[in-house]
Amino acid sequence: MGERGGPFAGAVVLITGAAGGFGQAMAKRFASESARLVLADRNETLLAECTADLDCETVLLAGDIVDEETSARLVAAALDRFGAIDVAINNAGIATAFKSLHETTAAEAERLIAVNLMGVIHGMRHQLPPMRQRFADTGQPSAIVNIASIAGVIGANGLAVYAAAKHGVVGLTKSAALENARHGVRVNAICPTFSPTAMVTETITKGGPEVDLLAKGIPMRRLASVEDVVESVLYAASPASSFITGQTLNVDGGITAG
Repeated sequence: MGERGGPFAGAVVLITGAAGGFGQAMAKRFASESARLVLADRNETLLAECTADLDCETVLLAGDIVDEETSARLVAAALDRFGAIDVAINNAGIATAFKSLHETTAAEAERLIAVNLMGVIHGMRHQLPPMRQRFADTGQPSAIVNIASIAGVIGANGLAVYAAAKHGVVGLTKSAALENARHGVRVNAICPTFSPTAMVTETITKGGPEVDLLAKGIPMRRLASVEDVVESVLYAASPASSFITGQTLNVDGGITAG
């Protein structure tokens, strides 16, 4: 357990995709900071398993983020149980194996856009009104952190539609930040490069040797660790970044430095 009484002690933190690699790690990290968690994932069994040992107040909701009703129910559950949302992390996402754009089926493309972009839109549409209202009523600010990708700021060979969706998340983040800056809601995006989660090791590379080659394209010559990404999320969500909004934090080992 982390030290009690830190910046997230008692904070209400909503996380989508909470049974995935980043999502699980975020939930555990925020729990160690004494946050109260509202967690969603489409895999109900895995969500329950990976959160069973969290030492904090937790609300779980199974549902597909593509369905806007999932976002509506998730926000309603947070407000019913805790009365507010301090941090919302739109983390749920999917990818396909490396393939050229012309080899990507329409169904694959539509699903990628639906989960990776529309899922964030649905989430923010329901998260923002109570956040704005609380600031108007009490002056209490809140933060939204969207998990985009380094593919949201540069091209991604073999992941064109995924990159298009993540570029959309970055544009959405910047626009929402402008709309809400005076209303007490900061909105930022985390843009990680490849990390050894199941999305990379089992889906994008299909468990093949490509995963061992990915680090060669990163100046630091290693993949982003899950902890690298989680710590960047905590920074973006914390009072330490209270004057930062509309930004992309590229957790990329130097890829975009050149």
